[in-house]
Amino acid sequence: REILKGRKILLAEDNDLNAEIAEAILGRAGIETERVEDGLQCVKRITEMPAGTYDMILMDIQMPKMNGYKATQIIRHLPDKDKACIPIIAMTANAFEEDKRDAITAGMNGHITKPIQVDKLLSMLAVTCKS
Repeated sequence: REILKGRKILLAEDNDLNAEIAEAILGRAGIETERVEDGLQCVKRITEMPAGTYDMILMDIQMPKMNGYKATQIIRHLPDKDKACIPIIAMTANAFEEDKRDAITAGMNGHITKPIQVDKLLSMLAVTCKS
């Protein structure tokens, strides 16, 4: 998991406790996180920051103002191709196959369920960071 050390992840999560848990898990793996609280803030941050600022986005699905699917679709259509193709992983309480399909259809690279399983999260991040 050395590949994850020093990586920077944008965490889009409206729930304080979920965000705290994710940040603690990621921090122990040597990953730096920045948090935004809704899809609108996520899109704004990706748009404003230089391409390559973040290695990946962990995106909650159900958030106020703009959900994770919509935010992903907007990011995928950004004119800056380096920003548009940033890896995005759905992080959601919805564990059904249709939820996974919806995430992939929206343009996400993967899907993990809450409560977060540390090993699952870190191995998905490692695979996504390699590609």
